[in-house]
Amino acid sequence: MADEIMKMYPEDVMIYILTRIQVKSLLRLKCVSKTWFSLINSSTFIHFHLNRTTTTKDELILFKRSFREGPDEYRSIMSFLFDVDEQIDHTAIFPDLVVPYLTTTSSCMFHRLLGPCNGLIVLTDSGFVVLFNPTTRNYRLLEADTYICPFGFYQDNSGVGFGFDWIVNNYKIISVSEIIGDPPFYDFHFRKWKVDVYDLIADSWRDVNNINQQMPKMHWYACSELYFKGAVHWIASDDAIFVVLCFDICTEIFRSILMPDGCDYFDGKCYGIVILHDFLTLVCYPEPGNDIRPGKESTDVWLLKEYGISKSWVKKYSFTAHPIESPLIIWRDHVLFLQTQSGVLISGDLHTQQVKEYNHLQGFPRSLRIAIYKESLTPIPKRSQLCQPTSNV
Repeated sequence: MADEIMKMYPEDVMIYILTRIQVKSLLRLKCVSKTWFSLINSSTFIHFHLNRTTTTKDELILFKRSFREGPDEYRSIMSFLFDVDEQIDHTAIFPDLVVPYLTTTSSCMFHRLLGPCNGLIVLTDSGFVVLFNPTTRNYRLLEADTYICPFGFYQDNSGVGFGFDWIVNNYKIISVSEIIGDPPFYDFHFRKWKVDVYDLIADSWRDVNNINQQMPKMHWYACSELYFKGAVHWIASDDAIFVVLCFDICTEIFRSILMPDGCDYFDGKCYGIVILHDFLTLVCYPEPGNDIRPGKESTDVWLLKEYGISKSWVKKYSFTAHPIESPLIIWRDHVLFLQTQSGVLISGDLHTQQVKEYNHLQGFPRSLRIAIYKESLTPIPKRSQLCQPTSNV
């Protein structure tokens, strides 16, 4: 019956129809016949499905939080949420999922949730890197970097990023760290940058050894890493001058974008980078722990109107600051998600400045992360063991 339906229409018509069907249903249709299995698994269909016309109504929310289970051990879970008429008391589309391998012995505040990139997400902590498709819920533990720091030095992991090299059709993960002298063996002023790239096709790490420029120092915030326009972006500073540090995934070259005037080391602010109206966007907010003076402190939102041009920063919003830990992401171009210092998810409407708390969505302080994604059939190459995660927390 299924094959007869396929014969009734040209393949391009069938592809158009099927790309409008939810992935959950497509995965079931793969079991109907070998013909449908081959079509839905084909690179052509996956490409058309990935690039289908979508709206913000098709956006789903991946929400990660952690819970402390021991003196230095945490359990992290992810929730898969969608909204009903923009009411973020969200309905779950899947059961909660225990994050694989991230039962870390280091603080969960340094977990990263990178992406999405063609529907794929990267989860990292200090020791593991997991590539994950939240739609199909397939994942893969990636090879670890085997670098061993020389005696008398230690390695300070500064930044990590994830993106797609469209020239060679390959996914890459970049890791930036400093090799620092460890007294009394070496002077701690000795510092050397180390940049490594994980190549998904090769399934291995390699050094990027053409880094001959002076690198600015990266700053870690929960919202300080972003993949946008083919480059990974981080918050960094050089001699008290704050910049957005960029790494082009294709050329593997660094460059910097100066922050707006007034955003500097002495302004008492922290910074997050997000996307708003398809512009690189900077969120400047009071440093957590500082006393916020009523009516004196603000959170500012800046848009980079011409990408790469430092003088094109424009302040889009400025509103009274609330005590927060960090921004997380902007959703539907007007809802700014943030986490409080107590680990509760809140949102602020950029248009109305209305603030809303979601007490049912909370976790260990500083552990909240959010990614906005759309359904994707993007496969994860099987060079290493491909597993199915355990659902139901």
